[in-house]
Amino acid sequence: MRPYSKPILILSALLALAIVIMITIGLERETGPLVVLFFISLAIGFQGSSRLKGFSFTVLIFAAVSASLFYPQFFKEIGGFNLKELIIPLLIIIMFGMGTAMSLKDFAGVVKMPKGVLVGILCQFTIMPFIGFGLAYTFNLPPEIAAGVILVGCSPSGLASNVMAYISGANLALSLTLTAVATLLAPILTPFLMKLLADQLVPIDFLGMLWSILKIVILPIIAGLIFNKFAHGRIQWLDKVMPKISMAGIAIIITIITAAGRDSLLALGLTLVLVVILHNAAGYLLGYWGSRSVGLDKKSSRTIAFEVGMQNAGLASGIALEMGRIATMGLAPAVFGPWMNISGSSLATWWKDKIITEEERSTMDI
Repeated sequence: MRPYSKPILILSALLALAIVIMITIGLERETGPLVVLFFISLAIGFQGSSRLKGFSFTVLIFAAVSASLFYPQFFKEIGGFNLKELIIPLLIIIMFGMGTAMSLKDFAGVVKMPKGVLVGILCQFTIMPFIGFGLAYTFNLPPEIAAGVILVGCSPSGLASNVMAYISGANLALSLTLTAVATLLAPILTPFLMKLLADQLVPIDFLGMLWSILKIVILPIIAGLIFNKFAHGRIQWLDKVMPKISMAGIAIIITIITAAGRDSLLALGLTLVLVVILHNAAGYLLGYWGSRSVGLDKKSSRTIAFEVGMQNAGLASGIALEMGRIATMGLAPAVFGPWMNISGSSLATWWKDKIITEEERSTMDI
């Protein structure tokens, strides 16, 4: 741990104590600055610790979300410009960055690992959509909020699952292949599943959603793949800065969505958080044990758990915006994104310490 981490973490503890005291005496609305400072100081403190460093970005997201909940007026409009207009361009940049981190080799894994890819894709586009559908109705969520939960489930996985597979020592090649294949299938499967499961909640335009996904995801990723093929390594500063731009873009998108849907989020609050936690946990659990039940090895099953449990919440947010329902359908993705990074990082760290025997490594039944 770096020297500055301990005093800053102590400051975080003092801020947390002050927040609790203010809430106790009925000054909840005045805690805004302290809550934001608490998360910022906690993120800085985590950054100086090798074990906690991976959580610092997620904590900064919480700082941004807190600011947008307490002061939504600053995150809706600036000088007459509606900040929601930034979401699609930012998503396109993020997806371009995702493309630059991929290569055509990722798609070749379909041939090398057919069973793992088939099982992973089946789990991806069955478990999360139907679990989301069940949770939305079990908790009797308002129609557009419920549609947002289902939309998260119908979305493909993203780069976050690849990162967690790498950290945990799972099958990274399979993870990259599954993300690539699921993303390519998303323009067809996501609108189809939404039409099947959510059309009774909100009108689903199949072709409109297909075009949205092509525009937001597929075309930028193709551009990123082309960049990676012909220019990777030649513009080194861009290679280094793209991940940071993507992280900043995600933070901005979540903040804007939170501000736009503040009233609905405060009204549902703990209910929506609980639904998201259950949805995410079911993805990990059923993805892992579903894979094990058909004979996949532990490394590959861990990979599929991440691919199923961690969705492309950014894409779901973009679709919600394209449908004109960012303040309602966009809330579940805005909550799911930060939470999956917390749970995914925790699970990856735990699995990293669980040794897989050499015999298990050699039985790659995929």
